Amino acid sequence: MKLNDIRDNEGASKDRKRVGRGIGSGTGKTGGRGVKGQKSRSGVAINGFEGGQMPIYRRLPKRGFTNIFSKDFNIVSVGRIQVAIDAKKLDAKKAIDIAALVEAGVVRRPKDGVRILSDGELTSKLTLEVAGASKSAIEKVEKAGGTLKLIGAAAVAAEASE
Repeated sequence: MKLNDIRDNEGASKDRKRVGRGIGSGTGKTGGRGVKGQKSRSGVAINGFEGGQMPIYRRLPKRGFTNIFSKDFNIVSVGRIQVAIDAKKLDAKKAIDIAALVEAGVVRRPKDGVRILSDGELTSKLTLEVAGASKSAIEKVEKAGGTLKLIGAAAVAAEASE
């Protein structure tokens, strides 16, 4: 066998369809588009058009809305904070806030603050200053001997409920 003898198996590749190359080709004249009308021409975009019938996006009711005032928090678990402390990226002796988390690479960008959730285990004694936390996360931080201080709107809401 020589390099110039190498070929694909029979039927492994198909020749491309040469559209509009005479009536003998089977795809000549109209080029497989049918005859006349909007769709036989180029630049047709009629997605969602149902032939004059009321389209489905108008038959279905509108539902819900997007609250433009909603806060977008970074969600961080206590386990993720412990991993960063173990890797010496966070200092457990200093207060941990959004700036420290960004610097450690736990959070990419500040957004509207950080909310702490209770996933994972916490062994270090921490001082956290965050926008929000779940009850179980607060319990885990306090059980480890640390404190969790809420800052911003969450702190105002927490004081009002007490």
